[in-house]
Amino acid sequence: MTIDEVVAQLVEGNNRFVAGTVSHRDHPAQVATTLLGQLPFAIVHSCTDSRSAPEIIFDQGLGDIFASRIAGTYVQADILGSMGFAAKVAGAKLIFVVGHSACGAIMGAADNVQLGNLTTVIHSIQPAVEQVKNFSGERNSKHAAFGTAATELNVRMIVAKIRRDSPILQGLKSSDQLKIVGPVHGISTGKATILN
Repeated sequence: MTIDEVVAQLVEGNNRFVAGTVSHRDHPAQVATTLLGQLPFAIVHSCTDSRSAPEIIFDQGLGDIFASRIAGTYVQADILGSMGFAAKVAGAKLIFVVGHSACGAIMGAADNVQLGNLTTVIHSIQPAVEQVKNFSGERNSKHAAFGTAATELNVRMIVAKIRRDSPILQGLKSSDQLKIVGPVHGISTGKATILN
């Protein structure tokens, strides 16, 4: 598939999810066909929120996508290394960095929550919360519009970080072998909208 076809595959899968017409999959057959290796066409990096599972919201089967998940969708060296493997070795042609509405990690960062090991996640996504511009009103979890603005900025910042901090992914992107984009998944609608 071309990169554009890979993007279309995920967009069409999300459209099926939203419409309630998801594909019927023969999972035992998929297990058999992926037994000797994997050839994912895309990497989907998303939040650990149980309402935003990438294989489900993009209607994909076993072996189709390389999925990495962490609260708040932030990236660190380990995830960048995994993405590098998926793109350079396994052949994925697209990275979807998926944020979602009503993100607890974003709201926790807005409220400066301190909660054990989760505090590391909060600190990692705090820059997006702090850098939201052109927003009037309280900048905390009580305002859904602020959460939306922070989520969109967080996705954009993560896309920029991936492009900047991984020489492998940067090289693949520079040679037009990889595309990195950021959709936001609406929890209430199911729709994943790619940010400009």
